[in-house]
Amino acid sequence: MRRFFIALFTILCIFPALAQTKHPFTFEDMMALKRVGEPVPSPDGKWVLFSAVDVNLAANTKTPHVWVVVPIASGQEREIISDQDADRPRWAPDGKRFAFLSTKDGGSQIWIADFDGAAGTVTGVHKLTSIATEAGGELWSPDGENILFTSDVYPECPEEACNAKKLDEAAKSKVKALIFDHLLYRHWNAYKKGMRAHLLIVAAEGGPARDLTPGDYDAPPFSLGGQDDYAFSPDGQEVCYTSNHDEVGATSTNNDLWIVPVTGGPAKNITADNRASDSSPLYSPDGKYIAYRAQQRAGYESDRFRLMLYDRKTGKTTNLTENFDGWVGSFTWERHDVLFTAENQGESPIYTITPEICLEHCHPIRLVDGYNDDIVTSATQPETHKGVSIWEPILLFTRMSLQAPTQLFAATPGSWSIGSEKLKAELLGESKEPVPQRAMPQSRQLTHLNDPILSQVAMSPLESFWFPGANNDKVQGFLVKPPNFDPNKKYPVKFLIHGGPQGAWGDDWSYRWNPEIFAANGYVVVMINFHGSTGYGQKFIDAINGDWGGAPFEDLMKGLDYAEQHYPFIDKGRECALGASYGGYAINWILGHTNRFKCLVSHDGTFNTTSAWGTTEELWFPDWEFKGTPYTNRAMYDKWSPHLSAMNFKTPTLVVHGQLDYRLDVSEGFQLFTTLQRMKVPSKMLYFPDEGHWVLKPQNSQLWYKTVNDWVDQWVGK
Repeated sequence: MRRFFIALFTILCIFPALAQTKHPFTFEDMMALKRVGEPVPSPDGKWVLFSAVDVNLAANTKTPHVWVVVPIASGQEREIISDQDADRPRWAPDGKRFAFLSTKDGGSQIWIADFDGAAGTVTGVHKLTSIATEAGGELWSPDGENILFTSDVYPECPEEACNAKKLDEAAKSKVKALIFDHLLYRHWNAYKKGMRAHLLIVAAEGGPARDLTPGDYDAPPFSLGGQDDYAFSPDGQEVCYTSNHDEVGATSTNNDLWIVPVTGGPAKNITADNRASDSSPLYSPDGKYIAYRAQQRAGYESDRFRLMLYDRKTGKTTNLTENFDGWVGSFTWERHDVLFTAENQGESPIYTITPEICLEHCHPIRLVDGYNDDIVTSATQPETHKGVSIWEPILLFTRMSLQAPTQLFAATPGSWSIGSEKLKAELLGESKEPVPQRAMPQSRQLTHLNDPILSQVAMSPLESFWFPGANNDKVQGFLVKPPNFDPNKKYPVKFLIHGGPQGAWGDDWSYRWNPEIFAANGYVVVMINFHGSTGYGQKFIDAINGDWGGAPFEDLMKGLDYAEQHYPFIDKGRECALGASYGGYAINWILGHTNRFKCLVSHDGTFNTTSAWGTTEELWFPDWEFKGTPYTNRAMYDKWSPHLSAMNFKTPTLVVHGQLDYRLDVSEGFQLFTTLQRMKVPSKMLYFPDEGHWVLKPQNSQLWYKTVNDWVDQWVGK
């Protein structure tokens, strides 16, 4: 009997431990994760809609569905549209319906779902639009009468029938040639084909759509995501949108804000005095102001994004963040306050500012730490949950980290308020002490869709270190250890270089360059936020202009030196460097300027600065970074062109490029690979005929990770 209890005790002890054993993070794990979108609170604050994308690796598809969660009941999310793809849900003002986008019948169209507010279920759906040019970015008017949406149309067409006819003729024509008569004839990964993005409006009950932004301009302009570049006024009678009307769009960042009545008519430019970018308009709840983001230096896409305020009555504009040296990201109104995110040393905290306390010289208050985005406010009335009266969260947002993809979070108000003298002193910069932490909003996680997968995988947290870089400036680096790390062992290194170049590594998630995947098979991952990186002030960002292979390269080498000296588990004889976009350029620069690495991976990088200028679409970027064109400043282009150091190339290099990459044309990859082969440098090229600057298709991504990791293993060895 005693032996039986000993055996039983042993089994009970061992099997829970076995059940809790975690495995290294795999690509298949990553594809099984649901990709959560931004929170969309109902008008009464009782429900929050969001989309979540399911990836089917075998089918090579990504399919979004609509989910709902109760803000006061964390973890009780459920899918409410599952029998068709459904994305970007947006509530009707009455909370009884919501719009969403679906390609169920072919192209993207607006659909309407009827919502049971008591049960939190969808009782039926119907298609609202059937427009030949498709519909996207839908937005319900505050009065519930109309729905605004985006569509790529032929600017010469006054109505839907004209667009449909031209599309049909193009599809049936055996001639696929295009004729261009101005620059920016292709963008990112597609040719423009004579079409423009316009804002159209349709009655919420259906009917023909009207073009609110006619003309040969994009309204709104191209965007890689983020906050909408258009908004309704609170009374639903006016629309403010972003558009660039400069003659040569390829050399201009002069986005302006325009206002137009929903009934149509001439639009008014309200930011004509600023020749740099103005974007992301958002009306205040009382309709007195329009908040927006703006830059000050024309032609510079990486100038500081400021939070601006436009007084609709007087036409006066005010810079609310003059005393804040950070880029304003997503933002929202909460009664009289504006809350916004901004990158800061590897994080993206949430800040607040109160325009009516200080229209000049404000100091934003940091409210919520972490890597946050997609902030929006919800209703604030009390709710009863299980007999307990709970104050509804006023702030909803997404949060991610290196160890977890995006999920929805909520923050309770805390004890600070507009009437607080302490808050006023902090905003005005008159307080020597910050607002007490107990007064700050307390955040909590609302959704847990990926917990079952994440609970089974082993990941390491992001570790930060600082070192003296170029000009003896403080530079931040990060390190990720492999799972089951043993400090007594030596580990090879994957040295990752970020793109942009005005970008940054941080405590955030990526499906394309995921440090946890790179560390999973026994590597230490090292990353450096070199001069030019965001989150360290505008002066640090500007330092890379005209100095692409200078201070940034020095930072990269000094950062790796520091890691080798301070982390004894690093095997400095087994290191491989990998980078994409500017990171690809940096790899190409490394090729000709150091032989310290056992191998390199160059993805979508500039090889020849002059040919890259001639084949890119957004010409304002090289014009600014290299202080002119190759014809006006050839010396600068030659100084920083990796191809002119080809005689020094020795390191085995994997080249990756996509045919549809129009930011950095595929010819840059071909030139690099041809040069490596002719120089008899061990090299291989991974070419994607169906990808652009990013590798997005699931099976292509699978091949990318396998090819890259196999290349590193081949030359560095596990």
